[in-house]
Amino acid sequence: MSVLVGRPAPDFTAAAVLGSGEIVDTFNLATAIKGKPAVIFFYPLDFTFVCPSELIAFDHRMEEFTKRGVEVIGVSIDSQFTHNAWRNTPVDKGGIGQVKYTLVADVKHEICKAYDVEHPEAGVAFRGSFLVDKEGQVRHQVVNDLPLGRNVDEMIRMIDALQFHEEHGEVCPAGWSKGEKGMTASTEGVAAYLRDNSDKL
Repeated sequence: MSVLVGRPAPDFTAAAVLGSGEIVDTFNLATAIKGKPAVIFFYPLDFTFVCPSELIAFDHRMEEFTKRGVEVIGVSIDSQFTHNAWRNTPVDKGGIGQVKYTLVADVKHEICKAYDVEHPEAGVAFRGSFLVDKEGQVRHQVVNDLPLGRNVDEMIRMIDALQFHEEHGEVCPAGWSKGEKGMTASTEGVAAYLRDNSDKL
């Protein structure tokens, strides 16, 4: 399993269903996220079990992603037509409804291989999530096995941490949440932080 943190997010061009419901043949990652942070997440298959809970969880938090200027892009090995059918299936029938972010069709498995999240036997993507900064660099990644649904709120926390660091230059200690103090990246800074906060860790 590759670690992409600190490296450019692999670019790709593929068919996709946009958040508006429009089907496009040439969705390009670099163009779509140029100058903006992004979350790229992989999931095994449309019309499965854990997956709809995750995609709906992302959709329910789109206002939070949008407030932070973050593009959200889902990827699976299904076609754009299957994505579209799943979007048009009601939630109470196992669908995901009209999610407000892009779903990319990785039918050739090229994208999941580029991100090294393809299951070696099942031939589908693991539940990989990648936070990409506005320069196109991967800053955070987590990969779950197929039965384990991801925590979308944790991704929002990581976005907040990255944006705090970019704005203030400070680093974010364990369990940091938006509104809390950061830490100056120095011997004195860590000592001061631990003096005031070690009992909360």
